[in-house]
Amino acid sequence: MGEVLALVEARLRTALGEPDARAAVTFLGTDRIEVLRFADADAGLVRYATLGMSAQPMTDPTAALADPVKGPRAELVLSVRAGLADTDKALRPLAVLAASPQVEGVVVAPGASLDTGEPLWPGAPFTSVLVAEPGGLVEDLELDAPMDPVRFLPLLPMTPNEAAWKRVHGAQALQERWLTAGTDLRDPLRGSVTLA
Repeated sequence: MGEVLALVEARLRTALGEPDARAAVTFLGTDRIEVLRFADADAGLVRYATLGMSAQPMTDPTAALADPVKGPRAELVLSVRAGLADTDKALRPLAVLAASPQVEGVVVAPGASLDTGEPLWPGAPFTSVLVAEPGGLVEDLELDAPMDPVRFLPLLPMTPNEAAWKRVHGAQALQERWLTAGTDLRDPLRGSVTLA
C-alpha cells in the first residue's frame, strides 16, 4: 500500500510541482486520506489532489468478495481559481469523497456524481461534483500486473440545479451545456449554467 502511494505522490509532483500544503483526515474504519495543495501561480490556480484513495482497489458493492489487488484505483483532483474564495476549506469534503469507496463501497468513475451533502467550501454554490475523464492534467500511473493503473480523476463542481439536471440528462449533456455557454468551471464563485 505504501509503495503505491509513494508512486502516486511522485506522479503528482511530476505533473503539478511541489505541494505547498497537505492535510490528513482519518475516518473510522478507513485508511488515512491526505489532500495535497499545489499552487500554480502562473495560471492563477490552486489544485487539490487526494492521496490515499488509490491504496486499495475499488470494489463493486455487489461482489461477494473484495479482491485486495485487482480493481480500479483512482485519486481525485480539483482545480479552482486562486484567491476568490476560501477553497482551502474543501480539504475535508475532498477527503470524504476520496474515502467513499472504502466507506460506502462505491466505484468512482468518469460521469459519476459525488455529493458532499454540504458546500465544498464556505459560501460555495456547489454541494456536489461531476467526475470527469482522466488523462489530461495528470497521466495515469501504471502499476505492476495484476494491479490496475491509478487514474487521476478531475472533479467539476456542480450547483444543485446542475446536479439535478445531470441526473435526468446525463453527464455528457451537462458538459456540452457548459462548453456551449463558455462556463469557467474553475471559477469558485460561478453561478449555474442556463439549463432551460
